[in-house]
Amino acid sequence: MIKTVRDAWKIPELRNKILFTIFALLIFRLGAAIPVPYINADQLETYLSAQSGTILGLMNAMSGSAFSMATLFALSVQPYINSSIIIQLLTVAIPALERLAKEGGEEGRKKIASITRYTTVAIGLLQGFGYYTLINSYGLVETEGLPAIWVGLVIVLSFTAGSAFLMWLGEQITEFGIGNGISILLFAGIVSRFPRMVSDIVTGLGYYNNPLTDEMKANMTETQIAAYQNAALAPWMIPVIIIGMLALVVFIVFISNAERRLPVQYAKRVVGRKMYGGQSTHIPIKVNMSGVMPIIFAQSIASLPATIGAFAGWTTTSGGFGGALMNLFDTTKPFYSILYFLLIVGFSYFYATMQFNPIEVANNLKKNGGFIPGFRPGKPTADFIMKVLNKITMFGALYLSVVAIAPIITGNLVSYNSLAIGGTSVIIVVGVALETVKQMEAQMLMRHYKGFLE
Repeated sequence: MIKTVRDAWKIPELRNKILFTIFALLIFRLGAAIPVPYINADQLETYLSAQSGTILGLMNAMSGSAFSMATLFALSVQPYINSSIIIQLLTVAIPALERLAKEGGEEGRKKIASITRYTTVAIGLLQGFGYYTLINSYGLVETEGLPAIWVGLVIVLSFTAGSAFLMWLGEQITEFGIGNGISILLFAGIVSRFPRMVSDIVTGLGYYNNPLTDEMKANMTETQIAAYQNAALAPWMIPVIIIGMLALVVFIVFISNAERRLPVQYAKRVVGRKMYGGQSTHIPIKVNMSGVMPIIFAQSIASLPATIGAFAGWTTTSGGFGGALMNLFDTTKPFYSILYFLLIVGFSYFYATMQFNPIEVANNLKKNGGFIPGFRPGKPTADFIMKVLNKITMFGALYLSVVAIAPIITGNLVSYNSLAIGGTSVIIVVGVALETVKQMEAQMLMRHYKGFLE
C-alpha cells in the first residue's frame, strides 16, 4: 500500500489531481466553518440534537455538521442532488431532452448540465427559504434591530450561494481531481463528523448512566429533554454497533466487486491474408451497477415531505394535516422504511437502464462478429442480455435496500435513532471510497503500475 502510494505520487498528472482534490476539500471544510449571520447557532444545535433520527439529522450528517451550525454550506450538495434527480427523470419523460442527451453529443450534455445548474440554484433558494422559515419559527433568528426582510434575504442568499459554490467545486473536482466531485464532498462531510460521532457515543454512555430525574426535567425545555433521551446509549450497544458496521463494510466491498460474466465468442474471419477472431472473452455485468446513487437519490425523495413539514414548523405532535404528514414520513415508522425500500429498487433499475443498453451491446457484438454461445446475433442476444440484466439488477437493488433498511430497523428496535443515519453514512462512505480507488486504479494501470487493490 505504501509503495503504491509512493509510485502514484511519482506520476505528475496523478499527483496534481490528488493535490487539487485535497485543496478543494480544505476549501469545503473552511466554508463549513463560516457562520451565516443573524442565527443563534447554539440553540439551533440543541434543537437538531433532538431530531437526530430524522431527515434534519441526516442533512446535518451529510453536510458535516454544517447544517446544525448554520454555516455557509448548511445545505451541502442536497440541492444539486435533487436537481439531478429531476432533470434525469425529465430526460426520460420529455422527448426533446431525451434527444438532446442521446443525439446532442458534447453540446447536448453541456446544455443539460447548464439546465441542471439553474435548477440547482432554484432549489437552493427554496430550501434556503425553508431553512430560514424553520429556524425563524423556533425564534433562532436574531435581527439585531434590522428589518426582518433584510435579515431573511441575507440568510436565504447566503445558503443559496454556498450550495451553488459547492456545485461548482464538485464539478471542478470531477474535471481536475480524483473521483466524482459531488460524491467526494459527501464523503468528506460524513468523514469529518467521525470525531463528533465518537464524542456523541461517549456522551450517550454518560446520559445512559445518569438518567433524567424529575428535578433535572424541571430545569430543561422539551427540546432539551428529547435531545437527552435520544442521545442515551447503552454500553452493550457499542460492540453491537462496531461489529455490525464492520460486517456491513465487508458485505458492501464484496458485492461492489461482484459481477456476472457473459461468455462471448468471436467468429474467425479472413481479411486479406490474415485471419482475425476466434478468441473467447466475456461481457462483465456488475451486480451493483449503480453504486451508491440510488441510496442518495431515494433518501432525498423519501425525506422530501418530512423536510417540507419541518421547514413549515410541523412536528409529530402537531394537529391536522401537518402532524399526520410528519407521523407518516417519520423515519421510525414502517411507511418510511417501505417507501425508502421501493425507491431504492426503482432508482437501481433506472440507473441500470441508463448505464447499460442491451440492444446497443448486441448490435456492437453483431457488427464485430461476436456472439453469445447458444443465442443468435441480434434480437435474441439482446433479449438474453436484458433478461440477465433484470435479474442482476434485482439482486443489486435488494442488496442496497436491505443494507440501507437494516440499520433503520435495528435503530428502532434498540431505541437509538442515530444508528439509522450511521448506517446510511457507512454505505455512502464505503461506496464512494471504492469508486474513487477504482478510478485511481485505472490511472495507475494506464501507466503500468500495480494498483491499490493488489
